[in-house]
Amino acid sequence: MSSAPSLIKSALIDSAKDAVKRFVTANQVVGLGSGSTMTILVRELANLPYKRSVEFVTTSLQIKIEAEKVGLKIADEGSFVDIDVVFDGADQIDSDFNMIKGGGGALLREKVLISAANKVVILADDTKFVKRLTQPVPIEIHKFARSFLLKRLKEIGGSPKLRTIDKGYPYVTENGNIVLDTSFNSIGNVRDKEIELKSIPGVLEIGFFTKANIYYKAKNDGSFEIIQPNR
Repeated sequence: MSSAPSLIKSALIDSAKDAVKRFVTANQVVGLGSGSTMTILVRELANLPYKRSVEFVTTSLQIKIEAEKVGLKIADEGSFVDIDVVFDGADQIDSDFNMIKGGGGALLREKVLISAANKVVILADDTKFVKRLTQPVPIEIHKFARSFLLKRLKEIGGSPKLRTIDKGYPYVTENGNIVLDTSFNSIGNVRDKEIELKSIPGVLEIGFFTKANIYYKAKNDGSFEIIQPNR
């Protein structure tokens, strides 16, 4: 009998196939988020007969390399104005379809891409769908403000922790910044909390995301559900 993880992966693959079929057409500009789910999507995009007519904007070197491997056409990342559709994953999605993203460190670029998109499609397994957001919120900050922001975030009820990599070195984003993964006892209104945090000097981006048109929910029985929220 197949295990639940393999069934979820199968559901994610089927979700990616369906999303590509529904939302990608020739001559589009398509944005790609980061993470393992986007790797699955890129492999489906490789099967498009008209893939060379589509330009792809990537948010991370990881996905850019995956896209190059399968022959996708990478756009100049600084020249896009409008994006036809963006595909991405999520770390958590609450009952109002607010999201926490940025576990892979690409939150600033993902936020820019999603803001420029006509349509946003999120693919995630059912464990990511929760009643309320509980994970630490990634906050990308300028290195100059590190000590100040550690203090200020604590003053407003946060528990910030500097993201590190092997051997304890600070994690540095592709933009040259650092990330404070910050827990809150209560987030409250996500939009209000985002505005509060972004008003602090030195904060560059917050891992709260509130804009998506379509959610694919991959289930542990191998099926998937398409959710289109009424906002």
